[in-house]
Amino acid sequence: MHFGSELDDERLLALYRPDHAVRTVLTADVYGQGQADALLGRALDGLPRDSYCLVGAVGHDFYQGERQGAKGFPRFTDPALRGSDEYAGYLRMATERSLERLGLDAFDLLLLHNPDRTGYSSEPVWDGMRALRDDGLTELLGVAPGPANGFTLDLIDCFERFGETIDWAMVILNPMEPWPGELVLPAAERHHVKLITRVVDFGGLFHDDVLPGHEFPRYDHRSFRPPGWVEDGRAKLERLRPIADRHGLTMLQLACEWNLAHAPVECVVPTLIQEADPDAKPVEAKREELASLPEPNPLTADEVGQIRAIGDNSNCMALKGASPEYEGDALADRWPLDDRLVEVAAHWDIHPGEQLVKAADAT
Repeated sequence: MHFGSELDDERLLALYRPDHAVRTVLTADVYGQGQADALLGRALDGLPRDSYCLVGAVGHDFYQGERQGAKGFPRFTDPALRGSDEYAGYLRMATERSLERLGLDAFDLLLLHNPDRTGYSSEPVWDGMRALRDDGLTELLGVAPGPANGFTLDLIDCFERFGETIDWAMVILNPMEPWPGELVLPAAERHHVKLITRVVDFGGLFHDDVLPGHEFPRYDHRSFRPPGWVEDGRAKLERLRPIADRHGLTMLQLACEWNLAHAPVECVVPTLIQEADPDAKPVEAKREELASLPEPNPLTADEVGQIRAIGDNSNCMALKGASPEYEGDALADRWPLDDRLVEVAAHWDIHPGEQLVKAADAT
């Protein structure tokens, strides 16, 4: 709704409306403070309920919380807003309000959106989530870390604690950002958690219309990426292009197929933006590329490895969530590594001081 060129309602609703090829639609209550729910509800109006899969997400309290600038609204578990005895009540209220805006009775999947440390580890939080499922407000439950990259050990710990409750999780993963999301894959597979992967398009580069010199508006989240990321990404894109051409894939389709080649990944969610450049690819064409993704996956195991090597981004940034690089009081999106998470890391053969830190020469 708020990135790229503004679309009129007719185009926007047509993009949102699920069909036989793109059956899954995803919303989060905090997007536009309820506006995304309402828009999606208009797109779904009149469709048979069994013709699409509806994914919702709750977790940011824009009802009582105050927006904290670029950080957005606080998590509902912020102790300044409520104690643990009120978590279940908030989750129910937020879920019911989201469904009201959508004009529907239940989600197929409900995600805990961008949790803080409490959200990953709190029994009252997950008791509240289970109650929503038990009462028919959702069929399935999941967790969606973010908004930035990281939360590796926190997500694995969440699987360890509540794996019998969690059906799905969402992680950042694409051929140019295999790290750190790939570290979660074995735990997801072990706990039978299916994965939705987001940012599959790597900030639009895999749509093939974000070129060197592209100007991002100040409010565009991609403007926070390091200088030169478009140019570096385009150079890698050209090294990947022969693999895509070999299989008759667009670059977006290559990224999607690479993600789906990893066992726990069962859904890909690229960001679809109408770029402002007059020569940019129409957003409808981007949706069609996703809709026409070939099956079965044509990539060989060797090609999957080649793609990962070209896109290797290991240790390129400081990660959010539990971090060996962070000391001090826990923040909403970053906190120190505690003893339990050290044990989780050891169990999954993850070495935080090597694999979850920013390299000294990273920009």
